[in-house]
Amino acid sequence: MNASLALTGIGMTSQRTRARMVERLRAQGVRNESVLAAMAAIPRHIFVEEALASRAYEDTALPLGFSQTISQPYIVARMLEILCESHKGDGRKTLEIGAGCGYQTALLGHLGHDVYAVERIRPLLVRARGNLAQIPKVKAHFKHADGNLGWPEAAPFDCIVAAAAALAVPQELLRQLAMNGVLLLPVGGDEQYLCRIQRTPQGFSETRLESVRFVPLLTGVE
Repeated sequence: MNASLALTGIGMTSQRTRARMVERLRAQGVRNESVLAAMAAIPRHIFVEEALASRAYEDTALPLGFSQTISQPYIVARMLEILCESHKGDGRKTLEIGAGCGYQTALLGHLGHDVYAVERIRPLLVRARGNLAQIPKVKAHFKHADGNLGWPEAAPFDCIVAAAAALAVPQELLRQLAMNGVLLLPVGGDEQYLCRIQRTPQGFSETRLESVRFVPLLTGVE
């Protein structure tokens, strides 16, 4: 088969599987049309290992190496939906804790966020940069650093979202949250839940959301 025809076939298959994934997300309760459009637009298969590309659109987490995973599509979509609907302001300067392979970074960028992505594992950071380079018109800033410390020199942020679970909310992230900003992160050890924190003139307002399962938010860098 001609190589260009083969690539075309792969692209068409990806579009069909993305469409099925979006319909599954609708059935699971995701309603935000902007989030669903982003999930349809960003090809998840380029962010996973080639051997796992055929499973990229299954509703499951997949290994990235270094004891890390790419989260299942539903939880990524759900977190983006919460973030979009919780932050009503015009600001879209967003800190992402745990860039991983760059999939959520790309989705945030597609949604119009100015993304500052922190990753503690350097080889994953390199991979995320390479993956983002394949997504037209989606840009992000990357930093190799301890996610618990955020990105203080770029603060404040309108939104902060974490892809790893902290035992307690890192105080440094609260300090980097802009007024009326939203912080969304998993909290807990064996039992975890999504925690949404909104900064208001009266202080921080915390809401406990649904149960989740994420890798732990570790300190230091590798």
